[in-house]
Amino acid sequence: MNFLKNVLATIVGLFTFCFICFFGIILIGALFGGEDKIEVKENSVLELNLERVKEDYGGKFNYEDMPFLNEKGAGEGLIDILNAIEKAKSDDNIKGISILNNTLHLGVAQTKALRDQLEDFKKSGKFVLSYGNVISQKEYYLNSVANKVYLNPVGDLEFKGLSSEVMYFKDFQDKTGIKMEVIRHGKYKSAVEPFLTNTMSPENRDQISTFLNSIWGSVVADIAKSRNIPVEKLNAIATDLLARTPEMAKANHLVDVVAYEDVYHNDIKKRLEVADDEDYNKIDVLDYSKEVAKSEEFALGEKIAIIYAQGEIGSGEGDVNTVGEGSMNRALKEAREDEDIKAIVLRVNSPGGSALTSDLIWREIELTKKVKPVVVSMGNLAASGGYYISCNANKIFAEESTITGSIGVFGMLPNLSQVSDRYGINTETVETHKNAAGYSVFEPIDEDFRNFTQESVETIYKTFVNRVATGRKMTFAQVDALAQGRVWSGKDALRIGLVDKIGGLDDAIAYAAGLAKVKDYSTVSYPEYEKSFFEELEESGFVSLFKTREALLKEQLGEEGLEMVNQIKRMNSRKGMQVIMPYELKIN
Repeated sequence: MNFLKNVLATIVGLFTFCFICFFGIILIGALFGGEDKIEVKENSVLELNLERVKEDYGGKFNYEDMPFLNEKGAGEGLIDILNAIEKAKSDDNIKGISILNNTLHLGVAQTKALRDQLEDFKKSGKFVLSYGNVISQKEYYLNSVANKVYLNPVGDLEFKGLSSEVMYFKDFQDKTGIKMEVIRHGKYKSAVEPFLTNTMSPENRDQISTFLNSIWGSVVADIAKSRNIPVEKLNAIATDLLARTPEMAKANHLVDVVAYEDVYHNDIKKRLEVADDEDYNKIDVLDYSKEVAKSEEFALGEKIAIIYAQGEIGSGEGDVNTVGEGSMNRALKEAREDEDIKAIVLRVNSPGGSALTSDLIWREIELTKKVKPVVVSMGNLAASGGYYISCNANKIFAEESTITGSIGVFGMLPNLSQVSDRYGINTETVETHKNAAGYSVFEPIDEDFRNFTQESVETIYKTFVNRVATGRKMTFAQVDALAQGRVWSGKDALRIGLVDKIGGLDDAIAYAAGLAKVKDYSTVSYPEYEKSFFEELEESGFVSLFKTREALLKEQLGEEGLEMVNQIKRMNSRKGMQVIMPYELKIN
């Protein structure tokens, strides 16, 4: 018995020692460590490594319980990369940019913004070169902006057009007895279509085809301009897969050089006039961007605030991956009350989510508009709830490839009554009033409950349409004809009046400055997220000193498996009526 006590005491002691050491290291590092300034050597190349860049905004974090850990700019958002490239354009030590075996997690509209920034960088006379062993279609969209594109001799380049796959569950529900009760408004609200039928509706097929062709048209037009290849020829290459081997890709002028990576590096050395037996100087764009991001903290004078709404909309504080009314409304209020901030740009990259939270944010924007201009810049997605929080801005900018609209509402409830009957499970309810029990997953949905829920859906839909009609200066009937849950590309949204201009974040910022009548200004990013360090540590499933639960799951399941787990978690967390994008669309 004493032996077991001693073993247990030893284990507890070791754990306590490791715990104290861990936090001691954090404390010492935070108080005395500081960050070394990144040195950019003469005659350097900026390496565009984007594997860790997934969102527009890297975030700022305030840890109430450990304020010395506060982060005022991680430098890992797309906006940080764009600012870094802009800075590199005038940095005499930076001679060019290398896109080397880049792994890209950004959406099409984000890739367009990055591409445009690289195009502007080239105007300085500096070079942009790209090399890939395997180049996906979206990565080629970015790489094609380079002065010269290299491909591995046994590599692969994907160029085949766009597609979207939707999974249907109607037969699965019938066979298993596990079903989803769906209540909706909008004939295009196809988030729920997979649970109602086993085939795609003509309306859904039409809208998917329309926006895929619109996005492809924008993508291929940019590639045609950079590569000096007619759009018709690019479409023929995609149709017949005429770039399926490195030799064919070169023959059709999609790439310039088929060679191994050492040849690529030797060509860079020649441009830099570096000897063959010497290494050339290079700096990672994430290191460079962190130095550029630091300067935002100390900017003085008039400012334009950029408030980022990225991810699914839900209740609560929110973070860099979700939009919550806590951080969003606090950011709007702070920017509204800051006399140095003259205008606000709301950068929206969201498929939507909670109808209630969307309306709370909409209301805060209404209050803010009375004090200073609010301009919206749409990223990859500003659909459903994402459009809800955009519709009342003074002006709306979108990229041609932005997915927007989806003005519709739905409610979805799981039902296990057939499974219960099949396996002999019976539930009995005792209630004081007719509707006290509400909804039970073990009983068929009650018609009264369905009618009440449908009534709620219709009320929210009317509110949504009225919000859009007021914001866009249209009639209810005009918006209703464009709504019904239909999804539009940014290009088509401009044509039908859901957005005002085609352009990126820089265009929106410049327009906001014009409305505020300011010429010399800097930008400041919001929101700042309130966090508890210890709660975050617990929620992340911190199982060792070095790996979180998410990191371990990624190792076991891979990137796609982890994303599936996260999708299930998001579905489980949804409460109340949803104004959300019909489905998750991934375009490669």
